[in-house]
Amino acid sequence: MLAFILGVVIIALGLAVSIGLHEIGHLLPAKLFKVKVTQYMIGFGPTMWSTRRGETEYGVKAIPLGGYISMIGMFPPEKHRPADAATDVGPLADLGESEAQTADATAAPRRMPVGASSARNGSTGFFQSLAEDARSASADTIGPGEEDRAFYKLPVWKRIVIMLGGPFMNLLLAVVLYAVLLMGFGIAQPSTTIGSVSECVVPATSASQECEPGDAAAPGADAGVQPGDRLVSIAGEPIESWTGFTEVVRANAGQPLALVVERDGAETTLTVTPRLTERYVYADDGSIREDASGEAITEEVGFVGVGPASETVQQPVTAVLPAVGDNVQAVGGIILNLPQRMVDVAQAAFGTEERDPNGPISVVGVGRVAGEIASIDEIPIANKAAGLIGILASLNVALFVFNLIPLLPLDGGHVAGALWEAVRRGFAKLFRRPDPGPVDMAKFMPVTLAVVVVLGAMSALLIYADIVKPISIL
Repeated sequence: MLAFILGVVIIALGLAVSIGLHEIGHLLPAKLFKVKVTQYMIGFGPTMWSTRRGETEYGVKAIPLGGYISMIGMFPPEKHRPADAATDVGPLADLGESEAQTADATAAPRRMPVGASSARNGSTGFFQSLAEDARSASADTIGPGEEDRAFYKLPVWKRIVIMLGGPFMNLLLAVVLYAVLLMGFGIAQPSTTIGSVSECVVPATSASQECEPGDAAAPGADAGVQPGDRLVSIAGEPIESWTGFTEVVRANAGQPLALVVERDGAETTLTVTPRLTERYVYADDGSIREDASGEAITEEVGFVGVGPASETVQQPVTAVLPAVGDNVQAVGGIILNLPQRMVDVAQAAFGTEERDPNGPISVVGVGRVAGEIASIDEIPIANKAAGLIGILASLNVALFVFNLIPLLPLDGGHVAGALWEAVRRGFAKLFRRPDPGPVDMAKFMPVTLAVVVVLGAMSALLIYADIVKPISIL
């Protein structure tokens, strides 16, 4: 139990550090570009501890499920048009920012056309108030003389750098963790040593994988292959890898093959005849391939009934980035299919279906898996450490990919707004039109609220599923 708790604590601390570094990725460029940052916080909810350094308060909050930095002036103030203006932005276009805000505050209400629908006004009032409240709160953060230090005043490229700084920090951390994992610890891969020998031939499509009376003996066992034998050659071809061995076996069903193995320091020659049997076809990621109707694809190939022992092999530096790329692709696939995957999670949580071990899990599920890894007595400490490092690396990849989704309040939403502003200003310049100014991101507050509600609902569902029907590695 103590080892389980230790694994959970290690992952919790690792996640907190990852979140903290994510926010530092925002904080450093923000300060570099002279934006006033009032808060740097890890977590949400009540503040547990904080200290002030200069103009920024640094602290830790009670709920460690995220973090944030507070920059002044996240949203530009709304510039109202005069009621009789049709194509121009009016006299406010030439005012300074503080003057424009003063003019907005004292301006008369906009005219409403006679006969305008009061129902329409009521239906949009809530969403309008969300935007107005966001602008008001943003304006309140800007003190006298700080107008030029507001976030929205920055050039587009600086805003993009600030918002991408957080995800980039997670990507960098993932690369470092993968480098430690692959180059330092290594990864388990099939060796050329026999790890297991099947007693009989059982078709892959059989409902039972146990040997029954009358089942044919597996060719490997029949030839005298034993666990611990090291493969030297087959059919006169040296065996350099387990894949090379299986390729020869699969292609020579019914053909007697000379198999040389090293046993107890001496070479022994055996004769093995691969048996034609039905096997599943596997994809590169290890999953069973399916046809258009969803049925598993099988093929008839040679089979001897032996399995490899695994060995841990340190990888070269060139293996790090491809590993990170594969993880990014996997997380991206999960996000693109998230609606269906959440349906599957709900069916498993409230029904009899099993959880997909490769599906989404919550921080509760991640902590449980980490605890299980730490509590396995049969594996050495180095393997436990490698497993925990792998979890942290995957978490940082997930933070990187997830924050790039172009929806507020995620970093990708701010990046998308900045890019749209650049496109809009670019077209205005190209066609010699007035500068349209910054994009009013406060108008997207209803979308932000919807995203927060959806993410909260998904998190609650995942946490519930990880409690009542958790994914387990044991």
